[in-house]
Amino acid sequence: MSTLNRRQVLATGTLAAAGLAATVSRGQAQANSLNPPAPETSMANPDGRFAGKVVLITGATSGIGEATAKAFAREGAMVSFNGRRAELGQQVESDIRELGGEATYLQSDVRDPQQVEQFVNATVETYGRLDIAFNNAGIFMTPVEIQDMDLANYRDMVATNLDGVFYSMRYELPIMIEQDSGVIVNMSSVAGHRGFANTPHYNASKHGVIGLTKAAANANGSRNIRINSISPLAVDTPMLRRSFEYQGLTYEQMAPNFVTPRIMTTAEMAQAVMFLASDEATSVNGMDLDVTGGQLA
Repeated sequence: MSTLNRRQVLATGTLAAAGLAATVSRGQAQANSLNPPAPETSMANPDGRFAGKVVLITGATSGIGEATAKAFAREGAMVSFNGRRAELGQQVESDIRELGGEATYLQSDVRDPQQVEQFVNATVETYGRLDIAFNNAGIFMTPVEIQDMDLANYRDMVATNLDGVFYSMRYELPIMIEQDSGVIVNMSSVAGHRGFANTPHYNASKHGVIGLTKAAANANGSRNIRINSISPLAVDTPMLRRSFEYQGLTYEQMAPNFVTPRIMTTAEMAQAVMFLASDEATSVNGMDLDVTGGQLA
């Protein structure tokens, strides 16, 4: 099967289409960076490193959000999460409870500020506080250049990926300010740093997330609140699979074009979020964490 050269990758905008993070077969791994650990399958530990913490996650019905919700729950956190797809959300909640964790799903849409406010308030009403928020909800649309873009698609992209992060912080921050503590992690992308030709709406939304993150971190550092973002490249999620299928691409074609020549895993992204949320990162504020495997180097 043929691979794509760097020029072809940039021309088709498929690096941005990857926009988020998975793995090539473990049998081909030659070094630790090419051989990530298998996804965690253990039961929840009530005395884990996030024991007693309340974690809010947007868009956790699948992909990175789902993996992160389960990872926090395994480490003793109480997880409140939302998403538009009720059946998937209820399944994730059930999965977390089956592994001995605590989770509550609320169907809501981050494009609607009232629904976001209700979700944040419901989290606090249920669990009494808000320690960590991972503003993850996002969508990806068919690659297209600006002049050919449907305006409704542009608006939906920005409303979900950027406005959703703004609304989330808008309602999370007052609670954290009152508590005098909190950590927020926002979802950006490699497309928040690059200008891929065929994904201008996605690029704009993810550049905006980094800008919001830096501004909010600057404003809230003195309030004992840390705010960072992460930027994945290609993560093995349903979103990435649909994008590659639409473009007629395979992981085997794309992976050799990356600095770390594989697709990243959702488990790796969850660990990055947990690092930023942990006491191991108390000096990290206002940073966008490159989790592209070196693509932004």
